[in-house]
Formats: sequence, C-alpha cells, structure tokens
Amino acid sequence: MTRLRTIRPLFNDLVKRPFFTIGSIFLMLRPSMTTPPLNALRTFEAVARLGSFRAAADVLCVTQSAVSHQIRNLEGWLGKPLFEREGNRTQLLPHGAELARNLATSLAEIEAACARTRNTSQALVIAAIPSIAMCWLIPRLSRFRAANPMIETRIVYAIHGQDINFHDVHLAFVFSRGTPTVPNVKSQFFLGGQSAPVCSPTLLQALGRKPETDADILQLGLLHDGDPSGWRRWLEGGDARDQTADIGPTFEDFNLLRAAALSGQGVALCPLAMVRSDLEAGSLVQISDRIMTHGSDYFLLSAASANPQIVRQAQVFQDWAMAERGIELAVQERSHPAHKSQTAKSGESPERIACTMPGEL
Repeated sequence: MTRLRTIRPLFNDLVKRPFFTIGSIFLMLRPSMTTPPLNALRTFEAVARLGSFRAAADVLCVTQSAVSHQIRNLEGWLGKPLFEREGNRTQLLPHGAELARNLATSLAEIEAACARTRNTSQALVIAAIPSIAMCWLIPRLSRFRAANPMIETRIVYAIHGQDINFHDVHLAFVFSRGTPTVPNVKSQFFLGGQSAPVCSPTLLQALGRKPETDADILQLGLLHDGDPSGWRRWLEGGDARDQTADIGPTFEDFNLLRAAALSGQGVALCPLAMVRSDLEAGSLVQISDRIMTHGSDYFLLSAASANPQIVRQAQVFQDWAMAERGIELAVQERSHPAHKSQTAKSGESPERIACTMPGEL
C-alpha cells in the first residue's frame, strides 16, 4: 500500500502529459540497467560479422525489425550510435568495429568454455602444408594459445596430391600458383614464395670465401626439392648456363631439404619466408641476392561454417596470424630494406590450381 500511495501521484501526473504510454510507467519503475544487454550484444556481433541486419536476422531466426530493435537497445545503453546510417545503408563506426572485435573473441571463449563443460567441445582444425606447419605455424602456436586459452586447436597436414576436405578442416595454409579458388572457401594472400640459395655457415667456410659466381655455388653442391627444375630456372638467369643443375641429392619435401641444408650437405634453393628464422639465427646464410620468383605464394584459406562458434574462432585465428605476419614483415623491412620487394604479393592473375605444389609439402 505504501508503494501504491507513492506511485499514484506520479501516475496522475503522467496521464496528463500529451505522449503518455504504459511504457512510460515501465521505464520509470524498472531498476537502472547496470549490466550490458546480452541479447543486444549477441545481435550486434552477428550484424558486424555478417555485414547486414537481414543476414543477422536469418542466422538468429528473428525478424529484421527485431534485430533493429536490439541494436537500438544497445546504442541506448551505450549512449552513442554504433553505425553510420545513410538511407538503407549502415556502416560500423570505429568504436563499433572495436567492440565487434572484442565481442567475437569473448563470445568464442564463452562458447568454448560451455562446450568443454558439456564435453562437446569442437576443436578449430587447421591444415597446413608441412613447410608452413614446421617452419612458421608451430614455432608461433604457443603465442596464440597463450592469448586464446579457450580456443582448442587441432593441426593437421595438407597432403600433396589430395584435396583438402573443408567439411572437416576450417582453415588451411597452402602454397599456390595464383589465388586458390575453392567453392565456399575464402582465400587471402599470406606470404611471398620467392626463393634464394642458402647453405650452412660451415659449408661456406669450406669454400673459404663468399661465392662470387654461380660456378662457386655449384662447387658447394646442390640440394634438390622434389626435382632439379628449380635450380635449372635459377641458373638460367646467371653466368653458368652451360653447367648442369641435375647433380646432387633430391629430397621428397621441403622439411627434408631444409634439414640437409642445416647439416651442411649442400646449397638449397629455399623460400625465404620459410627459412627467415634460420637466417636470423645464423643457422643458414643467403649466398646470392638473385631471387627466383616463380609465381607461387602462400595463402590462408577459410571455409564457410554453419557453426557460429567455429566462425568466431576461425576469425580470431586469422586476425592473429595476419598480425604475426605483419610484425614479421615490419621487422624484416627495417632490417633488410633492400629485400622489401621479396615480401610483396606477386602480380600473378588469379587462376584455379592445386593447393600444394610438388616439392612444397
């Protein structure tokens, strides 16, 4: 009765106002919202991820009007707009884009934690050709796990001669001539595939001087990745065209070739992106500035998924991988500005080709 006596004067005052609604009383009586509206946040993340209110409505199984209502609810709680609206078009404002990125990571962690509690956790499956897996991904994977402890990952090989099953694989690192075109799979350039001759410092000491000619390099002995075709193309641009490139052991994949080069067995023609850490550590030495650009580069592929948890986790991983790549390239360009062009994307026109190439497994 006391609360009713308190409300009655307010009610009598409200009904005299020209725009009185029952909602006015509700807004007056409800407790102030001190926690974010979770449904509105989930709706906003879907709109930001999918790029439109309509697409978010389809995924969330609600009407487009309901999505708009949730966005207005969130903007009201924040006290600022999240989108710039021009007619029927909407574009995320900078603070809205930052909120969306943070939400994607947080929701992925929440969903992963709930899945583990239910014992139905689904790992993010990442396929990689062995060179990327051994030389780039695995040495850095601990940093991703430390930053995203709630995302479970499973690393598998992308095998030469076999198609990648994107029903089971969510992301893939491949080596390709031109941008790979696979149905329902997005491709983005990752690293350049330019190659140069490298060898161990001990092998270089055996020569007693830095190689000055292609004949000097041939004297050190050649190591072949799959077949001698790479060395043949590289020697075509030099001063030893009449020398044979076919002599020397052949290795079935890049990791075997790299191991042979590290142990001082000869000179290997290696993608610089895959031996960058060896060069920086002094385990290998680049013995010629002549770079071979053969039109193949490294790409990161992401498959479409109906599982929102996998979609968010895959995006978190892609953002991390591209950030790691950006840091590496920035350090490389500061240290070796003359080699800046080696990291640039080749100008090859997109064409459909195999995701892995012979010798780059």
